[in-house]
Amino acid sequence: MAIAAGVPLACQTQAPEPAAKQIPISLELFSVRDELKEDLMGTVRAVAGMGYEGVEFFSPYFEWTPEYAKEVRKLLDDLGIKCFSTHNGANAFNPENLEKTIDLNRTLGSTMIVMAGAGRVETIDGWKEVAEKISAASAKFQAAGLSAGFHNHQTEFRPLEGQKPLEVLAANTPKEVVLQLDVGTCVETGNDPVAWIKQNPGRIRSIHLKDWSSDPEKGYHVLFGDGSAPWKEIFAAAESVGGVEHYHIEQEGSAYPPLETVKLCLANYRKMRA
Repeated sequence: MAIAAGVPLACQTQAPEPAAKQIPISLELFSVRDELKEDLMGTVRAVAGMGYEGVEFFSPYFEWTPEYAKEVRKLLDDLGIKCFSTHNGANAFNPENLEKTIDLNRTLGSTMIVMAGAGRVETIDGWKEVAEKISAASAKFQAAGLSAGFHNHQTEFRPLEGQKPLEVLAANTPKEVVLQLDVGTCVETGNDPVAWIKQNPGRIRSIHLKDWSSDPEKGYHVLFGDGSAPWKEIFAAAESVGGVEHYHIEQEGSAYPPLETVKLCLANYRKMRA
């Protein structure tokens, strides 16, 4: 900041602190998968009632009819929440399925189509083929105003033939492909989520807020904020470098019932971000 000549330092006008970014908070509905299977509409209503701003549907949505997808979209609109993205099996990225994938996501209002797993891939050349598949789909999605993405699990952070598959995917896909970071699996495998975000500026546009505890009795069965992940540093990196557009709480389970679990996680998130 420039200092005006002849004006005492105490009288200088200080530049205002930048306003904190308001990143929407969503729920990956795998967290309440049994409830969703039993009563999708009621479960989505319950999630919206907790204060979640959006949801992320996962692979069973791909079997919906266009008519049912429209019903779900109407529910979201009536509740005032959004479907920010979807989680998909690798089959949704097959050439013969791309139009269906695009149509369903457009109906739901989703702008991000994430491959949630590549299936069994045992070589680095195999991962390069996965990158080719994602890149080809990305071109189609981009033309439709949508983004392709990939969601990591433990496998992609563990070295294979001297390379981490996730680094191979990042190096062999265009910059517009989102690298959706699952924090818990990153931390569990001994990797640094903050370093990964900084290595991939602008590509960490979506993050799964899944915690993990080094306590072997707990592991993934801890509420968001009660595990080992360095959340303050993760949020700072995501919002200053990563280009994050939305956060998704994801739970594999806890000591509480699923709906209570995700409500408690949201409360923890709000306290942390206050």
